Amino acid sequence: MRLIVVGGGIAGLAAAHRALEVARERGIALDLAVVEARERLGGTIATERADGFLVEAGPDSFLSEKPWALALCQRLGIEDRLARTDDRFRKVFVWRAGRLHPLPDGFQLLAPTQLRSFVTSRIFSWPGKLRMAFDLVLPRGIADDESLGAFVRRRLGREALERVAQPLVAGIYTADPDDLSLAATMPRFLELEKRDRSIILALWRASRKAPQAGTSGARWSLFVTFKDGMEEFVTALASRLPAGAVFLKHRVTGLERSGAGWRIACDAGAPLEADRAIVTTESHVAGRLLRYVDPALATLLGEIPYASSATVSFGYRRMDVPHPLDGFGFVVPRAEGRALIACTFSSVKYPGRAPEGHALLRCFVGGALNEAILELEDAALIARCRDELRQAMGITAEPVLTRLHRWPAAMPQYHVGHLARVEAIERCVAALPGLGLAGGGYRGVGIADCVRSAEAAAERALQNR
Repeated sequence: MRLIVVGGGIAGLAAAHRALEVARERGIALDLAVVEARERLGGTIATERADGFLVEAGPDSFLSEKPWALALCQRLGIEDRLARTDDRFRKVFVWRAGRLHPLPDGFQLLAPTQLRSFVTSRIFSWPGKLRMAFDLVLPRGIADDESLGAFVRRRLGREALERVAQPLVAGIYTADPDDLSLAATMPRFLELEKRDRSIILALWRASRKAPQAGTSGARWSLFVTFKDGMEEFVTALASRLPAGAVFLKHRVTGLERSGAGWRIACDAGAPLEADRAIVTTESHVAGRLLRYVDPALATLLGEIPYASSATVSFGYRRMDVPHPLDGFGFVVPRAEGRALIACTFSSVKYPGRAPEGHALLRCFVGGALNEAILELEDAALIARCRDELRQAMGITAEPVLTRLHRWPAAMPQYHVGHLARVEAIERCVAALPGLGLAGGGYRGVGIADCVRSAEAAAERALQNR
């Protein structure tokens, strides 16, 4: 069987690896190719070592509570290369009214679970706190899907949305909460409301059952990375591919049916023939590639919007950073009118990210709510980030290292109705034998979700020979 995987990001590599595993299990002679437009594998995952700093250009970790990426690491035999967060510094700050305020202990993304820390928090006004308390008596909602913004306003009020939920969600999805589908991104809260009615009560009950942080004996923290950066994941997967299976700098320009199989046209050389094809690009790119195969499918794929963003990493001498760096970082509400979405204290969150006596900070800008900031030239964007770090943390010194990475149209936006669109896409794909789609545009944007999507596509591709 000839299988071609279009795209060499984490989804493409995971699909290729799983296809090889399944082929060995079933005794299938698999002829595999991974076709990638860039000159390197990994997609948005890229790690650089410079002057003792370890800088992540894109994703810096994956979620351990979603099992698929962790399970893949175990099968690859690289579990010993994983590193957990330093949970002594789990605190997250919110930049509000010119100051960094700690998020109340026990605050779980949308709502509080610990009364004392919530009541004493300066992030919320007293009217805002009282409005959040109304969640305890409000009735259940009736919609199967609504925007996250509408959900939080309805249950917890405007302050809860603007001062905490929006910036925390922006740090994950770079999205506008008034567009973001609750069912597609945070179905847990939809389920909690249906089951327990009150979100605060449901989270409080769950927190009472859960072991306290640092006492569970769990091997992994919520966020997990690699000792030498996320590119270790890419390298490990690439090393398992057969010699000659990877075609770099081969931009795919279209797919078409070829008998019972597929013909993949590239801008470098003759078309490639395949029995099966798995497309792991961004969904809008997949739509362009399939426009002549199924125009309706191409339209559905093109309707999934994507946002652009950038990361700006700064290395400083530790003595030049007045802030105690006693947390993982801070998030910035859109209402504050800042360029920054968030800032991660990378050298605090993970070991080995900065040389002794130094600190590494990583800023995030852009996203669906402020893509206009990305129109700035590199120097102006860096200067803007430095100025806001000065205001937030008092840093006036020159950084000893600066790295800017731009990611145009790279983050899928799961708008209300996203799951219905994905179901329609899946029906179209099911009618095209030998074709699979995988990646972050469909049922989860994180690395673990991409691995799940990719492995499922690979297993389907090899089901029917």
